[in-house]
Amino acid sequence: MTEILVHDAEVGAIATAQRVVEQPAWPALRDAVEEIRPWQAKDGSIDFDAEGAPSSATVLVTLERVIAAIEELSPLLPHDAAYHRALVVDLRRWAADGFGVPDFLDSLLAFQPAKNRTDGLQHLVVFAMYTQNGNPDRNLEAVVLRMVWPEWLAELEATRYDNPLFCGITFEDFTSGYDTNSAVLFPETIAVREAPERFSWGGIFCDREAARFRRVTEASVELLGVELPEDIREMVGDQQRCEQAFVLWDMVHDRTHSHGDLPFDPFMIKQRQPFWMYGLEELRCDLTAFKEAVKLEADGFPQGRDVQYAVLFDRMFRFPVTGERVRNYDGLGGQLLFAYLHKHDVIRWTDNTLKIDWDRAPQVTNQLCGEIEKLYRDGIDRPKLVHWFAAYDLVSTYLAPHPGSRWAKGPDALDLSQPPRKLVDDVLPDEFPLSMFYEALAKKLKNVIASTRGITAADAEQAAA
Repeated sequence: MTEILVHDAEVGAIATAQRVVEQPAWPALRDAVEEIRPWQAKDGSIDFDAEGAPSSATVLVTLERVIAAIEELSPLLPHDAAYHRALVVDLRRWAADGFGVPDFLDSLLAFQPAKNRTDGLQHLVVFAMYTQNGNPDRNLEAVVLRMVWPEWLAELEATRYDNPLFCGITFEDFTSGYDTNSAVLFPETIAVREAPERFSWGGIFCDREAARFRRVTEASVELLGVELPEDIREMVGDQQRCEQAFVLWDMVHDRTHSHGDLPFDPFMIKQRQPFWMYGLEELRCDLTAFKEAVKLEADGFPQGRDVQYAVLFDRMFRFPVTGERVRNYDGLGGQLLFAYLHKHDVIRWTDNTLKIDWDRAPQVTNQLCGEIEKLYRDGIDRPKLVHWFAAYDLVSTYLAPHPGSRWAKGPDALDLSQPPRKLVDDVLPDEFPLSMFYEALAKKLKNVIASTRGITAADAEQAAA
């Protein structure tokens, strides 16, 4: 039986832990959850009057299988004992309430992975939840994961990039909601009766991000004829090295939402804004990670160079051609980065080959970061609508707006008697369409992008072999 080495933070000793996914109770739990999921409505409840619905007795028997498996696996994970006890109570309450809208608030509050970020530590997680960029419904899901927290990352978090809520994680196994494009485990997605005052953790699956990055980058490099430096070619071919890059990128990106000259709610959770504002915020966080990676490389951290090229390639190759063209703010950020580098002669598309000036790439990428930071700093003194137009001007300097755009025609084309949030309705679904270059690339990468749905590190390694 395979074992994982973990560090016991309380006693400072190294112990061995049996892999949860290799226990017979794990497939029993996974299969029982998969039986329940199709019975659930969008809000997670079960309508027993619906056509083809099971009896409440049938669901109860299946739920007891879920509970029995959790109780059998829980002793392998003593750090999750309080969570698993609360989870069983929440599951039984769901049954007692007639399988209405589920409520996992008590078990959510009991689950505290960020308090013990021991590298390799396993967690068994079961919640009714939607999966971001995956399943929009609040189905029951089960996932076994492990923490990614190497000593060098722990040191950086403690000394340079404080982010006490961030959890780098990898998949061990999962139910159908994660057989999707989802690469996060966020408490905001979990079905609860009321949102907690604040969330105490957030997890990002660096193994899926790394595997997806490798597959799309390798295909893009081949299609575009990019000549990679040898160390970057080695990085793209190394799953573990890419995971290390992504966990560092994610940690710095995540904290950046709350750092800097912010003229608005950093997560924009309660604000309705044009999608280019979200695109600039996500790009600002990625470019901040890039800027810090340049410093880390200079300070002798090899992961710093890897992060720089993970940001460049993921942003330029994958983001613009992934997802629908409806308010695709991540795609917009990727388009902007490519166009900025192109207009500053860092990249050139000549003779059907993409050439990159590797020496100037860090300087010019940091220059774009500086322009966005200046936009934010100046925005503190602007009314909201003026700030939106200033952001539009920045984006449209490098990306051509849709010819039918009202926003592109300026303030005189809009009814400024309306509140700003109403003017968002005048934004086109695809305000900044793909360039001809990206239209062609999207067609060629379509099948590659589709193949990354549900991808795991094992899939990436198998493909490499």
